[in-house]
Amino acid sequence: MNKRTTLKTVVVLILMQAFALQTVIFAQQAAPAASDINAQIRKEAMENSQIMRTIHQLTDVYGPRLTGSPNHKAAADWAVKQMTGWGMENAHLEAWDFGHPGWVNERASGFITAPMQDSLVFEVLAWTPSTKGTVKGEAVQMTIPTRPSAENPNFQLPPTQDELTAYFNSIKANVRGKMVLVGRPQVIPVNFEPLTKRIDDATLTRRFDPNAAQTPPQRPQQQARPAPPTPRAGQLTGAQLAEQVDQFLLDNGAAVRINDAGREHGQIRAFNNRSFDVNKVVPTVVLRNEDYGRIWRTLSDNTPVSLEFDIRNRTIAEGTTSYNTIGEIVGTDKKDEVIMLGGHLDSWHAATGATDNAVGCAIMMEAARILKTLGVKPRRTVRVALWSGEEQGLLGSQAYVAKHFGSFETPTANYEKFGGYFNIDSGTGRARGLSVFGTPETATILREIAAPFADYGVVGAIATKSRGLGGSDHTSFNQAGLPGIGVQQDPIEYGTHTWHTNLDTYERIVEDDVKKSAAVIASAVYALAMRDQLLPRVPKAEMPALPADAAPAPTPSPSPRRNNR
Repeated sequence: MNKRTTLKTVVVLILMQAFALQTVIFAQQAAPAASDINAQIRKEAMENSQIMRTIHQLTDVYGPRLTGSPNHKAAADWAVKQMTGWGMENAHLEAWDFGHPGWVNERASGFITAPMQDSLVFEVLAWTPSTKGTVKGEAVQMTIPTRPSAENPNFQLPPTQDELTAYFNSIKANVRGKMVLVGRPQVIPVNFEPLTKRIDDATLTRRFDPNAAQTPPQRPQQQARPAPPTPRAGQLTGAQLAEQVDQFLLDNGAAVRINDAGREHGQIRAFNNRSFDVNKVVPTVVLRNEDYGRIWRTLSDNTPVSLEFDIRNRTIAEGTTSYNTIGEIVGTDKKDEVIMLGGHLDSWHAATGATDNAVGCAIMMEAARILKTLGVKPRRTVRVALWSGEEQGLLGSQAYVAKHFGSFETPTANYEKFGGYFNIDSGTGRARGLSVFGTPETATILREIAAPFADYGVVGAIATKSRGLGGSDHTSFNQAGLPGIGVQQDPIEYGTHTWHTNLDTYERIVEDDVKKSAAVIASAVYALAMRDQLLPRVPKAEMPALPADAAPAPTPSPSPRRNNR
């Protein structure tokens, strides 16, 4: 090597060191102190919030947003446009295969026409057919035979096949053209001890005590149920019974099937026909308990009751392809690593899906908007994801995780570059604590990040090593062995009034709570995006095995709008 070559080498090395030093200095200068950025986040979240406007758009304008429906697709398109308008990058829809056509109810009316006249309050069961125009007919009762359990006489056991067949034969001549009430009305006692709408600080402090043996916090609807009694010999399973009732009503020409909503104060939950095939069931409605009981009691007096329904549903062939909605704030020196935040955009169709889960999507979009508005430069890429198919089994998030990250057993190239996913999906209540798939050290880091928001009621974080799928979309990440972060919230009315019901509307949102939640999430996401290291993972030697019932995730479909970042 001659002197000129040596000199060139030295100059190149000096320039490289200078560039590296400038990069470090720039990164340090671009990152304000945590206290400063948190103050800015609070101010932007509370004084310039866009969150209620976002919730209005997702609920009033585009709700309900059933997976596979035109409403869901329109809401997703709007979210892409809105995130792009806020200056976010790579906003796009990413397709996955739902495997069922979409469905939408366009109109439904129902009335008692005799012996009294009144309107009925009901919701249509999803993926069921229309009536043939306006249909009128007598109401009839259908009481599936049961037997009390020997262990608990208050618990009724399903029939055997012989018992069910004999019952069907006894009533089939009286079903054709009739409005069939399936099952006795449920008795809903007056609740003298309603659940609290806030979780008291002492309870939460115990729940998030890192030194206490515990399980991750549960969502409001996940309450422990008593174990069922021992089955009797030959009894049908619930699935077998349901399938045969559907087929019986179809074969014998029932005009409309009527189910009891079985909830207080006019609440209705209407889910879906299990087969997703409108040809396998008759037109079906879920009637509020008060109307159902009135009709049943009148029939029990041997007084005929006449009903009228006009139900117009439509299946959506292109709904077999559904979409996750993605938007990003691209990082700087660690942009190939990603911190995610999101919620599910799909909803049930009984209302406009405000607390479940437009609010979660709006909080996460708002958190990203706050960071973008403040002009911060996160080192890692911040990625918002609004899932579909959550209500049918976390399908959209499972497809996304499988495609982009794989799992602990079968990782993709990006598996080790994932830094955590924050999920909101328990209503309008404030964020109060975090549960993360990881080690105690992982929880400690999140606890320290959340500590500046103690005045907002945030109490801490705990770790879990459960890879069980369920609850919400963060468990799709947990099952893959990745740090999914579920947010514990105050229940407000979620588990009692709004979760999946016809009351889940914009009016149920607590504005102050959702603004504060957005601030907490924005701060936590920014902190993870700026750390030198990713969150600690569960060590390989300690990684729990997949649950035995873990099913393979759905395969995403190719999309012309997909961005392959």
